[in-house]
Amino acid sequence: MKRHYPALFGLMILTLTLATAGIAQSLPQWRPLFNGKDLSGWVNVNTDPDTWSVKDGMIVCKGHPIGVMRSDRQYENFLLHVEWRHMEAGGNSGVFAWSNAVPGEKNRLPNGLEIQMLDPEWVRLNTKDGVEPPIAYVHGELFGVGGVTAVPDNPRGTRSKSIENRVKGRGEWNTYDVVAVDGTVKLAVNGKFVNGIAKVSQKKGYLCLESEGAEIHFRNIQILELPPGVTTPEQTAPLLP
Repeated sequence: MKRHYPALFGLMILTLTLATAGIAQSLPQWRPLFNGKDLSGWVNVNTDPDTWSVKDGMIVCKGHPIGVMRSDRQYENFLLHVEWRHMEAGGNSGVFAWSNAVPGEKNRLPNGLEIQMLDPEWVRLNTKDGVEPPIAYVHGELFGVGGVTAVPDNPRGTRSKSIENRVKGRGEWNTYDVVAVDGTVKLAVNGKFVNGIAKVSQKKGYLCLESEGAEIHFRNIQILELPPGVTTPEQTAPLLP
């Protein structure tokens, strides 16, 4: 009796391909938070109309005034990819995760979990009496602000410092990959995980890009949303109009 293995094998491959396609459609998918053309999906909170602009596929932040631009919706558990570069020596900026996107009473920044972005020259420019701040301060520190608390993996006071300095200098692109799940955040800088923080007291809220005194560029901002966890109202930032 003839055995039609080639036909059977082809049928198996087709079945497996269709099944895989079905699984792929049900998996979480990466999607852009910036379309490379305009600021759709972002809301200016408390900066000037020209603080944020788009040029050559980048978000350009001029750094003045101090304040933030927020996502148009909240996020809980996610993977975040963002590329950034400072254009001024000692530049300061960052991304706020799980933020209420409401400026504080004593400053112009909201609460949340800050993912620090500082130019390496910040250390030299802020040296006082011959004493340099720790180099880790420029390299992806993680810390709660505005009343948000957390437990640092690598303590520098209440902040968590990176265990290896991987940040590049002015004019060079840096890549941050962020894993944010159930109040825990892990940060990879330029291809290596080097910092983390846990038990963040607010674990659902807005993403904010920070304007803090110096020109910074952002590009290729992507997010992959993960399933939600058990998050109470007290652990969630209020919804904004």
